[in-house]
Amino acid sequence: MTDTLTPIENRDEQSPAGRTLRRASDLVDAGLVDRDRLIEIERVAARYAIAVTPDVAALIDPADPADPIAAQFIPSAAELTTTAAERADPIGDEAHAPIKGIVHRYPDRVLLKPVHVCPVYCRFCFRREMVGPGGAALTPVELAAALDYIRARPAIWEVILSGGDPLMLAPRRLAALIAALDAIPHLGVIRIHTRLPIVEPGRVTARLIAALAAEKAVFVVLHANHPHELTAAVGDACRRMTRAGLPLLSQTVLLRGVNDDPGVLTELMRGLVARRVKPYYLHHGDLAPGTSRFRTGIAEGQAILRAMRGDASGLCQPSYVLDLPGGHGKVPVGPNYLTRSDDGRTLVEDFRGNRHIYPPAS
Repeated sequence: MTDTLTPIENRDEQSPAGRTLRRASDLVDAGLVDRDRLIEIERVAARYAIAVTPDVAALIDPADPADPIAAQFIPSAAELTTTAAERADPIGDEAHAPIKGIVHRYPDRVLLKPVHVCPVYCRFCFRREMVGPGGAALTPVELAAALDYIRARPAIWEVILSGGDPLMLAPRRLAALIAALDAIPHLGVIRIHTRLPIVEPGRVTARLIAALAAEKAVFVVLHANHPHELTAAVGDACRRMTRAGLPLLSQTVLLRGVNDDPGVLTELMRGLVARRVKPYYLHHGDLAPGTSRFRTGIAEGQAILRAMRGDASGLCQPSYVLDLPGGHGKVPVGPNYLTRSDDGRTLVEDFRGNRHIYPPAS
């Protein structure tokens, strides 16, 4: 591969829906925030990038102070307050980055980060100190080194494309990257983590989908946090991908004031499954700087999952995980339904909260 992996040029001008809002003044001019908040938002924007696509902007109700879409994408002065527990690299990527663009935390899989830009910038992002317009894509030399790293390690079975958002790559460059990974014999799966089909579904074109074609299994993991995000256009984008044979999974971040409610999460997961997207992860909020307003307690998350167990199909149940600070990896932290009885047998709690001895007494 010889081309630099740069994102699509002039994306705003190419957008069929209009221009992405990238400045505090854009948000004011669009009527998404009051003008008296301009200075506040400019202060936040000086540290953390702003991007709100037209699709996302259309979902925001400026009259609702608790709007779940605005909470995710409109900057707040609270982002400039960092608590003692928060850290710039909350899940320890740097500790497992042997070369630029690679994170190798688990023996059988690596993260490959070809770009550092996104179609939108979430206010709770765990990589918020690293992503944004100033983040450079991998150069041809850096990408070649990353691919050589993967080729040289037969234990690597899965490559996860992340960043940034890998679908920000121009289709030609994305296709070249997929082809290079597809040609590595010991790889079994290419996984792509993306927000783009949710926040800019019109970008999921036939050309983009063709770029993901491979002999190996290619899984696309969509990031969605609230049922309002599942618009008709998102459904159409999902349909285009599944009809092309791409399996779809989802990941969601548990966010206070956005989806920390079993009814909201059940509606979201049902909406995803109805669009042929299998819920995969529900992430506990990471300790990223300026994100404390979004984080719940783990016990709160467990209670939500317990409430969902009886109301939502098994197809709608994600795995609740915590990415341990320091780079120690993900661990499941969902509710436990097993205890021991006095006679050493197992007590199993059903979805109603009733306990049963297993094996049953004769």
